[in-house]
Formats: sequence, structure tokens, C-alpha cells
Amino acid sequence: MKITVDTTGQRLDKWLSENSGLLQDSGQTGKNTEMTRSALQKLIGNVLVNGIQTVKSHKLKAGDVVEVSLPKPVEMSAEPENIPLEIVYEDGDLLVVNKPKGMVVHPAAGNYTGTLVNALLYHCKGRLSAINGVIRPGIVHRIDKDTSGLLIVAKNDSSHRGLAEQIKQHSFTREYEAVALGRFRECAGSINAPIGRHSTDRKKMCVTLKNSKEAVTHYEVIEEIGKYTYLRLKLETGRTHQIRVHLAYIGHPILGDTVYGNSGSADKGTNGQCLHARKIGFVHPASGGYMEFVSELPEYFKDVLKKYQIH
Repeated sequence: MKITVDTTGQRLDKWLSENSGLLQDSGQTGKNTEMTRSALQKLIGNVLVNGIQTVKSHKLKAGDVVEVSLPKPVEMSAEPENIPLEIVYEDGDLLVVNKPKGMVVHPAAGNYTGTLVNALLYHCKGRLSAINGVIRPGIVHRIDKDTSGLLIVAKNDSSHRGLAEQIKQHSFTREYEAVALGRFRECAGSINAPIGRHSTDRKKMCVTLKNSKEAVTHYEVIEEIGKYTYLRLKLETGRTHQIRVHLAYIGHPILGDTVYGNSGSADKGTNGQCLHARKIGFVHPASGGYMEFVSELPEYFKDVLKKYQIH
């Protein structure tokens, strides 16, 4: 694909990162794709400026023509794997899973096996909703790899649509517990700040007015000890990394979150952010009855509370 540059003085790799949404995946699917700056740097050998191969630090001029040839995309598929699951509830329409910290929800670049979807395909013998395709069958909503806790899975399309509509209407209960840095001025409150993709780091989200969606998180302080705060949080919306982004935005990143936090957020004992999806509630899409489930805090979370003398 060829794109004409309209600015002068920008590095080639930075320009590629900021314009990655315009690049097409070699015309194989016709869909736009976004890539991280580091990923694009690896493709510099496939980039020509005015027909000549150049280096990533090359300074562009207005009128330059950048030609990018992306490799053919890798077709991913999810295969059943006999991986133990903690099933909290299951019937013919859905199941509620208690996902352990460190497990990826569905296959993606760098994580093709060992995911929750691989385990679900084995456990459910393939009987999962097909609305989200072959990579995310049954997945109605997600939680991060390093977030533990409850997740609902749909076994058929009808249940999937019913649950997704509840999420859309904000009637789906999702409560989390977390340990954050710093002390809060108020014992309870709400964070109402739109979230969108980070302009330069495509793996991250941020609070922004550009290409963003409404995001609302409610919080309540459970206990404060020293420089840490033990929180209960409730999602009104469900944007990617919402709680992590919102808490970092107000100056209280989650303990252990090295992506959205700062040097004080790092803690070797947490192995990632100290965040647990503790409660989930919904109206059963088939029976119409309200169901609610609560997950006990996992050992890693209890260890953090004990370490910092939070009761």
C-alpha cells in the first residue's frame, strides 16, 4: 500500500506507528489493522520511501511516498486442550468460570495455546456460541491475563445475545477488588472519563477524547494502610483495561501494574496487578431469573493483604 506523507521532519518508524490504522494487511482480508511501533520496526525492510529502502530513523518530507508491504497474516485457530478449569456454575446455556491469574482468555499473537478458550473447547466439547468467531467462541466479556476472577461464557448464540445486551444496558453486575497506591480523599466516588486507544502505544489504553468511548467506574474504600488502599470497584461500562486506566488516571495505580503504574506500582510479590473480579450478577437469558456469584479472594491477593497488613 502507498501513502503520501503530508508532514516534514518525522521519523519513519514514528510515522508508521501513527498511521498504522491506514495500512491494510496485504489485501488478504481488506480489513484495517493496527500494529505497535516495535512490530512495525521489524518490518522496516518491507518499507520503501520513494521507491528506496531506508532506515527507521529516516526523516520524512512532505510529498514523500511510503510504500508498505505487510506479510500475509497468520490464520489463527483455537484447539481443545485438557486444561483444568474451576467451574462455579454450569447449565445448558452458560457457565461461570473462576479464571486464575496468569491465564489468557483467548488465543492471540504470542499466546496461541493454554488459554481459557482452549480449555473451554475441551470441557464443552465445542458447544460454545459462535458470535465472536473461532478465536473467541463463547466469550461474552474478558478480563486481563493478570486479573483473576469470575467470567461468564455462553454456550449458544441466543444466550450470548441476551448476556451481551445486559452488558450494553449496564444491568450486568461486575464487582472487583484491588489494592491501589496512595490514599483516597473520598471514601467512595465515581470516575467518569472516556477511554480510547493510546496514540503511540497501540497495546495500551488511555483517558482521551479522541476516538474514545464513555467509561464509568465506581469505587469504595474498604481499608487504608500506610500508602496503600484496599478498594471495591464496580463497572458501569466495560472498556479494555478500564479499572487499571481509571485508577492510574486519578493518581492511584493498582499495586503491581507496571503498564499503567509507575515505579512505585512494581512489586515482585504480585506478579502483575493486584486485581480480582470477585462478583458477577446477571439475568439468566433463558430462565429470566437473576443469578449472582461471588469468588473467594485467591491466595496471591490474600498474601498481598497480609504482607501490607490489610485486613
